[in-house]
This record gives sequence, C-alpha cells and structure tokens, in this order.
Amino acid sequence: MKAQILKSFGGPESFELSDVPKPVPSAGEVLVRVHATSINPLDFQVRRGDYSDYVPLPAITGHDVSGVVEAVGPGVTNFVPGDEVWYTPQIFDGPGSYAEYHVAAESIIGKKPSTLSHLEAASLTLVGGTAWEALVVRAALRVGESILIHGGAGGVGHVAIQVAKAMGAKVFTTVREANFEFARSLGADVVIDYEKEDYVDAILRETDGHGVDVVFDTIGGNTLSRSPDALAQLGRVVSIVDIAQPQNLVQAWGKNASYHFVFTRQNRGKLDELSALVERGQLRPHVGAVYSLADIGLAHALLESRNNGLRGKIAIAVEPQAHLVSANV
Repeated sequence: MKAQILKSFGGPESFELSDVPKPVPSAGEVLVRVHATSINPLDFQVRRGDYSDYVPLPAITGHDVSGVVEAVGPGVTNFVPGDEVWYTPQIFDGPGSYAEYHVAAESIIGKKPSTLSHLEAASLTLVGGTAWEALVVRAALRVGESILIHGGAGGVGHVAIQVAKAMGAKVFTTVREANFEFARSLGADVVIDYEKEDYVDAILRETDGHGVDVVFDTIGGNTLSRSPDALAQLGRVVSIVDIAQPQNLVQAWGKNASYHFVFTRQNRGKLDELSALVERGQLRPHVGAVYSLADIGLAHALLESRNNGLRGKIAIAVEPQAHLVSANV
C-alpha cells in the first residue's frame, strides 16, 4: 500500500510517499481502507518533533480516518466488510492515517454518518471528539449558559460553535472580520473581531459586566491568564493548547474558576453522540481545502502558515471517490 512516511522531524518536506506492507488485523481489530483523512495542528506538531519522545521514526502519522471496512480480526462483532466507518487512531500508539489502509481496535471505531462524505467525516473525527470532550465532558456546559470560543473559524472552533448551540448555550466567538458571516452561519450569537477589539472588553460590554460561564481556548498565548477577566463567578476555562510558558492565574481565584486541560481520548461513544447531531442537522464540518495523499507536505505547509485565510479543515482525499456521500443517501 501507499503511505506517507515521516523519515525525520522537521518541515513539510520530511514526508516520503512509499510502498509499505498492508497491515493485517489481529483479534479485536478492524482493517479499514482509508478513503479520507485530514490535517490538524497536532499533525504538524508531531512532524516538527514536538512529541519526539513518543514517535519513533520512521513513522506513519495522521489522526483522522474515514473509510470502509476491508476485513475484521477474530472476535469482532460490530463490523463487517463493507461498513463505512470513522474514527481517530489511538494517538502515539501505532501507525496513523496517512496511508491507504489502517488497522484499529474495534472499540474506538464508529459507523460513519450516512449524510457525510468521507472528506467531511474525516474532517470531524478528531476535532469533533475534542470539542465534545471539552464542552460536554469537562466544561459540563448547560442549557442557558454562555461560552466564549476562541478561534471560531478554525478546525476545532467551527465545530465547537455548533456543539455549543446544540447544547442550548449562547455563543460568543473571536474571528477576523472576514469570517463574521461564516461564524454566524454556524450559530454564533456574538462575533468579536480580535484584530480590532480586546475580547475581554467586548465580553464585559455584551454581558453587562457579568462575564461568560465558559471560555474555550483553542489559540494559546496568554489566554489562560486573561480568561478570568471575562469569566462569570464559578466559570470554567477549557484549553486544548499545550502551553509551555508559566502564566499567573491569581485572577482566577477571585472568580472561583476551574481550569481543564484536554487531550482527546478515543472512544466510540463520542462518535455516536456526534453522529446524532449530524443526523439531526445540528452539526456539519466545513472542508476549506482538499489535497491528495501525495501532497501531504503542501497541506501541512498551508495549515502551518499564518494568515492562510482557511475556514474549517483541510481534508486529504486518499481515495478518488472520497468526496462522495454514501450511496444509500
């Protein structure tokens, strides 16, 4: 099979398209023909060596799969060849998704929503699971609460807006002015141009000084230290960014704030919850660009570049028909 092999840590040119043996499923595992994958910040962080202690080289990386079951190992009961599936590979635990085939444990695989193409499904697995873990599991966002989502036009942010609205929250988000209408189309109630206005000032103005119940950090920087200024009492801050520099959180003490740090855990349950939202028309990923498996390096370079103008996700078509929705729709 064809696969993109990360030969060394470094820039987008570090990948090499190679022929490698097709994997064979063991007991409890499923062999999937990958129709599509996608690119996340985690992917270029792995490529440049941020997690070098956990990724022995050479390696097949990638963290999203949408495809069709090719074969199943002994003991698999939930899937048969021909099933359309989606999932996030177990991060740092075996080969990733930049390949024509992938093997995964049955327990982390879900049935792909029939209304999504493979490109769309592969653009939702990791970011959707991350948004669900952050807002539902960790922040415990409730009906009638308010949330500030940083980076609402990005891969995780544009999904988080839709999940938060489905949960009955009032959504504030920071985006560039060019993305105002896009954010509103996802369900954002208040959009803030982070290039022209301080988000804390905007939140306090829009909430009459009360603040929001939850801040969802997808951007890093000084968000952890500044978030308490925009929080209501007993507010929660959830971050998916690995921030190395120390930050002063003394302001959080006065708000009785709680902080949660999320690294996505794989399981079928989250995928099934996301599928329900998709089937009800409350959630749909936005694919902002599509590349081929051979052009993984170009896709990485685009996502990693600043001011790239992207909305949503960059998808990778591994199979030519990946753009098609299931035939049973």
